[in-house]
Amino acid sequence: MSSCEWGFAFEAMRTYHDTEWGIPVHDDRVMFEHLMMEAMQCGLSWSLMIKKREIFRQGFAGFDYDKIAEFTEADIDRIMNTEGMIRSRRKIEAVINNARCFRKMREEFGSFCKWIWSYSRNKTILYTGHGDGKIPVSNGLSDIIAKELKKRGFKYLGTVTVYSHLQACGIINDHGSDCPCYARINAAYPTVRKRPDKEKP
Repeated sequence: MSSCEWGFAFEAMRTYHDTEWGIPVHDDRVMFEHLMMEAMQCGLSWSLMIKKREIFRQGFAGFDYDKIAEFTEADIDRIMNTEGMIRSRRKIEAVINNARCFRKMREEFGSFCKWIWSYSRNKTILYTGHGDGKIPVSNGLSDIIAKELKKRGFKYLGTVTVYSHLQACGIINDHGSDCPCYARINAAYPTVRKRPDKEKP
């Protein structure tokens, strides 16, 4: 059994694990979707996020950050009344706020992906011990990025949430070394090996 057994809970989770989690993302819309699903997940399970993904896409215009940035109070009410939606007004407002912050960063750097990947010099990081299942909830890199995002006005993106995002979008490959995805990602994308940095268990 692979150490990525979390990904085998149900079919949609397996598909997510096999075809998305850990695969490097360089498309800003996809990056924004990953990031906002992480924000919506705070205090909840990731399996619930996967189950509600299509509901999120329906409510948030397919995670089109330009459209979300223009949302009004009427849109908040519409999302709140969407069947199956997580009815947290603060989280919904945070997604709208984050879309505006995301757009500003695109204006500054040309691409949010360009900015966030600069922290790993466009390589997927392989931390010592992670492939053996020694996975932290956050580390030095997620601390730095979370701090910068907070400074730029983003909400619901603390260091633990950011670490999960770095795993999801492929900046960190935290598949188990016995998982087929681990070798497949490493063979297809540039990687760099690093020692653990300020990891919190």
